Amino acid sequence: MKKLWITLSAVIILSFAVLIYYGGEIYQKMPPIPDRVVTKDGKVITTGNDIRNGQNVWQAMGGQEVGSIWGHGAYVAPDWSADWLHRELTWILDRWGNEKYSKPYDTLTEEQKAELKARLKQEIRPNTYDPKSGDLVISAIRGEAYTAISQHYTGLFGSDPSLKTLRDHYAIPANTVHDPQKIKEMNAFFFWSAWATATNRPGDDITYSNNWPSESLIDNVPTGETIVWSVISFVLLLAGVGALAWYFAVQRRKESHETEHYPEKDPLLALTPTPSMKATLKFFWVVAALVVVQVGLGAITAHFAVEGSGFYGIPISEILPYSVARTWHTQLAIFWIATAWLATGLFVAPAVSGYEPKYQRAGINFLFIALLIIVVGSMAGQWLAVNHKLEYVTNFWFGHQGYEYVDLGRFWQLFLTVGLFLWLFLMGRSIWPALRKASENRNLLILFFISSAAIPLFYVPGLMWDQHTNLAMAEYWRWWVVHLWVEGFFEVFATVVIAFLFTRMGLLQARTATASVLFSTIIFLSGGIIGTFHHLYFSGTPVGVMAFGATFSALEVVPLVLIGFEAYENLTLSRSKPWVKGYKWPIYYFVAVAFWNLVGAGLFGFLINPPIALYYMQGLNTTPVHGHAALFGVYGMLGIGLMLFCLKGLTNHRIWKTRLLSFSFWAINIGLALMLLISLLPIGLIQTLASVEHGYWYARSAEFLQQRPIQTFHWLRIVGDTIFAVGIVALGWFILGLKTGWSLEKDYHHYKH
Repeated sequence: MKKLWITLSAVIILSFAVLIYYGGEIYQKMPPIPDRVVTKDGKVITTGNDIRNGQNVWQAMGGQEVGSIWGHGAYVAPDWSADWLHRELTWILDRWGNEKYSKPYDTLTEEQKAELKARLKQEIRPNTYDPKSGDLVISAIRGEAYTAISQHYTGLFGSDPSLKTLRDHYAIPANTVHDPQKIKEMNAFFFWSAWATATNRPGDDITYSNNWPSESLIDNVPTGETIVWSVISFVLLLAGVGALAWYFAVQRRKESHETEHYPEKDPLLALTPTPSMKATLKFFWVVAALVVVQVGLGAITAHFAVEGSGFYGIPISEILPYSVARTWHTQLAIFWIATAWLATGLFVAPAVSGYEPKYQRAGINFLFIALLIIVVGSMAGQWLAVNHKLEYVTNFWFGHQGYEYVDLGRFWQLFLTVGLFLWLFLMGRSIWPALRKASENRNLLILFFISSAAIPLFYVPGLMWDQHTNLAMAEYWRWWVVHLWVEGFFEVFATVVIAFLFTRMGLLQARTATASVLFSTIIFLSGGIIGTFHHLYFSGTPVGVMAFGATFSALEVVPLVLIGFEAYENLTLSRSKPWVKGYKWPIYYFVAVAFWNLVGAGLFGFLINPPIALYYMQGLNTTPVHGHAALFGVYGMLGIGLMLFCLKGLTNHRIWKTRLLSFSFWAINIGLALMLLISLLPIGLIQTLASVEHGYWYARSAEFLQQRPIQTFHWLRIVGDTIFAVGIVALGWFILGLKTGWSLEKDYHHYKH
């Protein structure tokens, strides 16, 4: 155990040293926000304050829930940085073509096009920002292009009737930004975000975004580093898989092959739920309610892709704009999954320690009320923000921050942070007596407490940006939360909790479970912490971020390759003794977690992780393939499995009627698979081909996405979505039945195993 603890400590310390060092590098080398954007003849086009305020306007209207910037965000509307850039380039080329050849650019000969393209590259690529004066100096024609593109966006986000169809395609309501000054500021922010993707870094021949997005008009093509580090990531993946398979084979050979001795009776039957354990029940009712609402919002959000302002003819966008529906859909996913896991921790802690602290139930009830206030308050604030009810500062604190998965206003973030530390306090005081005793469970208990502490600690980086933080730094901190908190330490916490449950049931020995969990955590965090950088290849970051991100994100996939063994072992445990059948469906959800870990996090994750893949695929429908399969497939299934395990403990002397539970399990898994395989994945692959052949702007354009084949695949999503939604409703109905009695057998006295 000592060697494993030392190794784990070294992995965490070294990994965070790299992460923090490159945070400093990003801060030093991020795209600067100029004090002024001026033409060569001294005309002021816009200012730094306009750009910063424009970022706030973009955030208040939904930010990354309405299209994307630098590839991060939603998928129905365009990527605004790529869209602005392409519109600007084609406007300049058409002006030059008409001036010199009296024809628009598209009608010129190849020689004439080549001449104008070379001229355009010289116009756009050189960095004309002066750090001494703080001015970004552009040519007169770029100033004219700025005005022309601004007029397009003013009409688009306003109420120009000629752009109504385009607004519908983008799922943007009329007057999304109704104040002319705010539209002017938002245009300044869009211009700046596009400028950063097209202008070379000082002293270099690649842009601030490492030549992303693909744009042939100015030779924005993958850099040499993008290709080289992608190849290295492939090689490291194969090497890692080989090394882990060898280690696994050696360990199996060393292990004793004696028959395991499992308890003849359910050890948990003797467990009497304490008052605080019973108090967790209402958390699971809320989980069931939130997951049903979240899936309903997902259906509405998906439908916006085919009917931009309505839901089967109902003008739903007037009450529930796309940006609000998608915000609530993604945020509720985090809320219900986190609630299931936190409630599991509160349920398991007294069961593990055998100790019920004074006033523990009162603390849990207080936490429950705080949770409800955060959920309702943050959702109300987001609706108010998108519907123009809040100004810049009020929006930042109580409205919509515009960053996907951490959309909630800063006040609600602080409230949630305090709530998470209160949860940690309740957990700690419950398991402290057991931590102090020397026992075979002690190492597992310490790991349990450390993983619990990581949950509030790694939500804190979400407080590290302010209202006007440069987007490159805000993205850096945001991925600490999304990747390290959601994808990292929650995974460790869940692994420890499952090990606890199985040891408590007598199905795993404490020493074996501890060694296994420590080893899994070491392997997972070895790639997982620095692997955060794979989200930041093109977000205004230096090349070193790409090198580390590509290398370590490949290692993230390595432990998932052997996940089949975990699934098989869980299935074996579910059949070990007759009494274990009572826990069949919670264990089946753990098996589903293993499956989706391999497919969703592993295969679909690595599909988009290498730099060369992400260069063309970032923000296409290949991203939600990974997102749905990993977030719901892994963390959602885990949340449901843990919830069912705890509910089993709270109804332990009753037999469940599991027909509905069986139906919901298979419907959820089959529905999720169909949603991905017959809709999202085909659209994403067709988009990728378009991105490679014509440019990223085209793959995200209404012109491309409104084609009949793409719309057909969007409609096909109804098949998987419907099966999935029916499974979720069945699960909710089953959980409600545990309270009303229709999910329980009436004659339960024969439960004697």
